[in-house]
Amino acid sequence: MTEPTTPAPIRVALVDDQQLFRGGIRMLVQSQPDMTFVGEASDGLEGVRLAASLKPDVILMDVRMPVMDGLEATQQIVARGLDTRILVLTTFDLDKAVARAVAAGASGFVLKDADPEFLLAAIRTVHSGAEVFAAQATADLIRRFSQSPSRLGGEPEEFATLTEREREMFFLAAKGLSNSEIAAEEFLSEATVKTHISRILAKLSLRDRVQLVVYAYEHGLL
Repeated sequence: MTEPTTPAPIRVALVDDQQLFRGGIRMLVQSQPDMTFVGEASDGLEGVRLAASLKPDVILMDVRMPVMDGLEATQQIVARGLDTRILVLTTFDLDKAVARAVAAGASGFVLKDADPEFLLAAIRTVHSGAEVFAAQATADLIRRFSQSPSRLGGEPEEFATLTEREREMFFLAAKGLSNSEIAAEEFLSEATVKTHISRILAKLSLRDRVQLVVYAYEHGLL
């Protein structure tokens, strides 16, 4: 009988201009048996180079940095198509720059003063492919800071490929309802809701529910 294989540790990198903060995060990550710290950078430009060379699973990305900020770095890393998840670090809740980073492809955000256990859980959650905050929090963030001039009016062509049922699911998810809440409202099982959401994401070429919320606000669908 073969022994079960141990999953590879989560490869974590950090981009932040505060040396003391980097040192604390490095020690925290290295203390975890399921994580390994692979590198750090002090500005966004270095962060983009780090992402390209090391290809970490998760990058913790500060927003405000010299040379290149976290927003631009996030955009460049996502544009390269790297299989790297970005978790934004911020000092301010509902930060306008964070909203833009999420719109650019970041998988969520965490406050810098969050409990260490919360940050570690966030890294694991992002690595698993999910967002690290409630969908409602995402909706509030994007709704509050989405800029009207940049919004794309009209229904996108790919949105027309959704069935009537999938459209219902889309709008409920975009308004911040969780799978369990959608299931209760639509009298469906959570498994069925999850299947619908997965199909919606595939049809719209979206990675996760965070991007679904962004998509809804960018196109004026809500």
